[in-house]
Amino acid sequence: MAHVVKNDIILPGIPQVWSLLSSPSDDVISMGTLPANTLISLARVFAGYIIAVLLAVPLGIIMGYKPDVNTALNTFLGLFRSIPPLAWVPLVLAWFGMLSLADVFSVPIGAAYPYFHNIKVSMIFIIFIGGFYPILTSAIHGVGMVPQTLTDAARVLGASQIDIFRKVLLPYAAPSIINGLRIGLGVSWMCLVSAEMLPGSLSGVGYLITHAYTVGRTDVVIAGMISIGLVGALLDRLFRLYEDRKFVWKRLTK
Repeated sequence: MAHVVKNDIILPGIPQVWSLLSSPSDDVISMGTLPANTLISLARVFAGYIIAVLLAVPLGIIMGYKPDVNTALNTFLGLFRSIPPLAWVPLVLAWFGMLSLADVFSVPIGAAYPYFHNIKVSMIFIIFIGGFYPILTSAIHGVGMVPQTLTDAARVLGASQIDIFRKVLLPYAAPSIINGLRIGLGVSWMCLVSAEMLPGSLSGVGYLITHAYTVGRTDVVIAGMISIGLVGALLDRLFRLYEDRKFVWKRLTK
């Protein structure tokens, strides 16, 4: 005989969750609106993600272009590749504590201070680690897969090493790099909840989910999860649209 669960804490009804999603201007458990917390989370994610892009793309291009550099760095970087971002939490807290971007950039007390203060360096590091390796791997793969015939043909036609790098290697590797950026952003976004569980977080959709669980608001937990999923899907879709528009030639060469 089937049993129906009628416990809103275990499984809230669809109307409860929908009322939260359909009322974006409502305050949620005294922690601000759902869109406001999502925007704070986006700011944190992009802070860590941009650092990952700035480091991983040039390093990946160099490692893909120079086999000696790849050999020298691959073993070292590979030691940390399999460590999940959450495992870094105790070490990150020991390194950075409650340090925020407001402290790093000496932001004075004012209108901008709360925004910078809400972005902790420890959170940025966790998100950075999540996005770094997918971007690095794709950049290495993209540059390493450039056909030797292309570079040889360019060299025969008188192209310099810089010309080959700029006009052959980078354009050919660009689809793989962009794909790595898309995957890296997705992983960074998935690391959000882990990052916002760190001490010092008082806002963000990940913290909202964690706090809602402690007060028995499962409807808020599910609404937050749906928000994370929708934003992640939207970001992924934007990258796919860019890939489809800019790299049509890549599909035609297959």
